[in-house]
Amino acid sequence: MMSDKLKPDWAGEDFISRFVNLMIQTKPVYRLMKHQARQVIINTAKKNGIDWQEICQNLEKSVTKGLLAEMTNPNITYPDYYLVPFHAYDEGNLCWQAALEAIPATQSLGIRVWKGEKLSWEVAQARLRSSFHQVLGRYSSPIVRDILDLGCSVGISTKELHRYYLKRQDPHPLQTRGLDLSPYMLAVAQVTDEKEEIAQWVHGLAEKTDFPDNSFDVITLQFVLHELPRHASLAIFTEVKRLLRPGGVFGMIDNNPRSKVIQNLPPALFMLMKSTEPWSDDYYTFNVEQSLIELGFDYQTTVESDPRHRTIVATKPL
Repeated sequence: MMSDKLKPDWAGEDFISRFVNLMIQTKPVYRLMKHQARQVIINTAKKNGIDWQEICQNLEKSVTKGLLAEMTNPNITYPDYYLVPFHAYDEGNLCWQAALEAIPATQSLGIRVWKGEKLSWEVAQARLRSSFHQVLGRYSSPIVRDILDLGCSVGISTKELHRYYLKRQDPHPLQTRGLDLSPYMLAVAQVTDEKEEIAQWVHGLAEKTDFPDNSFDVITLQFVLHELPRHASLAIFTEVKRLLRPGGVFGMIDNNPRSKVIQNLPPALFMLMKSTEPWSDDYYTFNVEQSLIELGFDYQTTVESDPRHRTIVATKPL
């Protein structure tokens, strides 16, 4: 259920938020919270039959320095916002540990969405993805030719999105691309794309891609916005508008600022969340829908996808 409050009290300029931010800036406290945040995810995995260590070890055997070099675009200049620690990694997404742990972490986080139910990670992931796909599909044209998944990480979201549309429009062909700023993540995406379902894994900036104008029918940002400062989000929206074909669909799924679950997180948990998400205040106070309208999109809908997340859909005018 969505709250009447537009955001959690622990985000923005509220007293609680400022107090938590002050605590996080204290190094010993930050180190402790970072460690604890990581342990919450790992422990959830272990309790639900996700073999964190085995998954990471198997991936480590598959990815190589040569593959990393192959995935890396040497012309990329990383923006400052991407070089800060987040997700309990000092190097953010620019390290092997973050990339190797992304799959079990994603499986674990899916389970935490429905903590009151005894779900396997497979069922939780299917629920998480399908709710987004169904809303997105309602606004998409019957035949989709080209899809771009921005901030694709290790490609879980990309492959599931591709499979949804491929099944929906069979036998019409479809090309899907995943773009991310971490070559480490892309190396894992490449290795785990065993059937070569995805046309291209691209190392690049979402706010400044090399794709031509009017190249895609569907573009998504899945669980990315909360990791961005507002200026980067606005730049990405502008780039998405350039890349979409007229009538094309822009879909986002992310944490819901109006979620009662998120607003009522115990202090220990929201402090852990803020310690690993440096742009939380920017995200939870960001009027995404109004920004899309101001940038010239046709805003379509905001839907409560599940107890923690919302789906936002906009289209490019014809």
